[in-house]
Amino acid sequence: MNILVCIKQVPESNKVEVDPVTGVIKRDGAASKMNPYDLYALETAFRIQEKMGGVVDVISMGPPQAQEVIREAFAMGADHGILVSDRSFGGADVLATSYTLSQGIKSSGNYDLILCGKQTIDGDTAQVGAEIAEWLQIPSVNNVLEIKEVHDDSITISMDLPQEVEVAKISLPCLLSVDQDIFMPRLPSYVKKKATKDREIKVLSLKDMEDTDASHYGLNGSPTQVQRIFPPTSSKEKEMWDGSSAVLADQLFHKIEELKFV
Repeated sequence: MNILVCIKQVPESNKVEVDPVTGVIKRDGAASKMNPYDLYALETAFRIQEKMGGVVDVISMGPPQAQEVIREAFAMGADHGILVSDRSFGGADVLATSYTLSQGIKSSGNYDLILCGKQTIDGDTAQVGAEIAEWLQIPSVNNVLEIKEVHDDSITISMDLPQEVEVAKISLPCLLSVDQDIFMPRLPSYVKKKATKDREIKVLSLKDMEDTDASHYGLNGSPTQVQRIFPPTSSKEKEMWDGSSAVLADQLFHKIEELKFV
């Protein structure tokens, strides 16, 4: 079985710089790590590979430094890595990101199963996985809690819905976005890290895509744009009030009014 896992490099902390013009995070040179949810997707891929055989590839979109998380995936057991990287891809919203990744997947080969983490911690939209599936015209399931059965032509899973847990059987190829409790991720292996330190990472740029129209990617291809991103301010200023509930309620109302929240 050919499995592809979508992984992402995210900021290591909330102390990030934001481009004042475009409103997007400056990722070049920032301390980064693999998106935690993607670790669960990787572990799911390895468990399925152990049962069904085949290969586990990883794909990431980002600047050249995103190769670091692909190397981490190699140290965990991934077979091949693809980096989708081009200046024209920068500043993409969820729609342009999913389109870019779908183009990268089409340029990389045919996969029976595509796995994503439930969401990323820097965006928290939980939309990209499902949108990739739409671009690829394959079925998808979000919030996957458990892999119940895997066959050559289908996979049976349980998914978390608002009021219940539902079991579904999906035909392959398909895309699954997995939740954090599905499996405990394994640690990277030092032996595998040394063995794969020179393994080639395939880099795809705009010219390698089926669609080479730059207006479909990055900021140009994003129907939504961020107006402003800013770190939350920290303040230890406080006021202590005493009085009856009626007095305190009146004070609170006037304070909210003073701060122009109403």
